[in-house]
Amino acid sequence: MERRFAGTPIPAITVTDAAGRKLDLGAQDGPVLLNLWATWCPPCVKEMPQLDALAGMLEGEVRVVTVSQDIRGAELVTPFFAKGKFQHLEPWLDTGTQLSAQFTPDGILPLTILFDASGKEVLRVPGGYDWGSPEAAAMVRDALKPA
Repeated sequence: MERRFAGTPIPAITVTDAAGRKLDLGAQDGPVLLNLWATWCPPCVKEMPQLDALAGMLEGEVRVVTVSQDIRGAELVTPFFAKGKFQHLEPWLDTGTQLSAQFTPDGILPLTILFDASGKEVLRVPGGYDWGSPEAAAMVRDALKPA
């Protein structure tokens, strides 16, 4: 867990889904846990069911946004989501890998970044993490408490 980028604003980057719906990350209202992942990344794949469970635990408190960095986009992500039967996650795509270029130019995936309600980074977790644990939900909630 890193806090050295705390205060960095959530990027005003728009991601899409397979149906063409758009999500402007910079226009989110409330805290966001942003996860950059790819289908070819084993720790990313392992985290997805955990992030789905976490999104359920934090529903109404924090929006969990997973954004695939697969350049083949929906071709890979749609079947992955269908197989995973995720209940709380949406298959957002960043086929141009703009988010990776901005946040992890060294290519480390997964990368998960927590932004507070004002859109400022609180902390980030490079690499795999057990997001399905009660400790993960507590860590997110604690990190968002006013100092």
